[in-house]
Amino acid sequence: MSTTSNTSATLKRLPGMIGSYAVLIAFTIIAVYPVTRIITISLRPGDQLLSTSLELIPDDATLANYQELLFETPFLRWLFNSLLVSAVVTVTGVAFASTAGYALSRFKFAGRGAMLSGLLVTQMFPATMLLLPLYVVLINLELLNSYIGIVIIYTATALPFCVWQMKGYYDTIPYALEEAARIDGCTPWQAFYKVILPLAAPALVITALFSFMTAWNEYVVANVVLQDTAMFTLPLGLKLFQGSLTTQWGLYAAGALIVSIPVVLLFLVLSRYLISGLTLGAVKG
Repeated sequence: MSTTSNTSATLKRLPGMIGSYAVLIAFTIIAVYPVTRIITISLRPGDQLLSTSLELIPDDATLANYQELLFETPFLRWLFNSLLVSAVVTVTGVAFASTAGYALSRFKFAGRGAMLSGLLVTQMFPATMLLLPLYVVLINLELLNSYIGIVIIYTATALPFCVWQMKGYYDTIPYALEEAARIDGCTPWQAFYKVILPLAAPALVITALFSFMTAWNEYVVANVVLQDTAMFTLPLGLKLFQGSLTTQWGLYAAGALIVSIPVVLLFLVLSRYLISGLTLGAVKG
């Protein structure tokens, strides 16, 4: 009787399962197809953008675009610039967000509510709206066309979300753990970095990933702040392959594919922290 009922229940769920898998497969194809096109274009000789063939690896496939990109263009310099800027933004973003979020979560002080509201309101406006005042500030500080200037802008752009994320996650950690650490002889700072920070690892990962992505993919702000070609980040460098009359599609596709690799690797390495970091951080606050 039990086997029959289980079989009947499975048959009832079968149409829904088939429909769910069909939708997932369809969306997977939609997401993966552009990536396959980029791979194909990067392997074509010359600057062939369009083709009637749907083969992933074309018959006349070549690695000439990758060779030219890596050894005949400043691509590696742009890659180093992006890694440098993104790493500094990530470190500063995590340091500021982890401490600011802790203060907003644990301490009650005048203006706390206004500060939280202000951080939330800043998320309603795109960074491009602040481009003109930020440009004027950088001119006055003599930080235009410098890595310090662009790091300041990227960090300020990423911090509101990161602070809210960290504050929400700290709210889920019982205060009794800090009290126990204080009873055992820890100072407030020791209780923070020895007890709270290890427990907040998933939120720290989300903060680091968001800060990295903010700096790694950004184009508009970098296009205004950075004026020296040698200081270009990857988005600015790849834009140089697009001219007024022609576009080097092979180099463009090869560069776009290489640019995506660090982000994909980060997601794979940090994937086990992502779900818990995003969900627990949104429970309170």
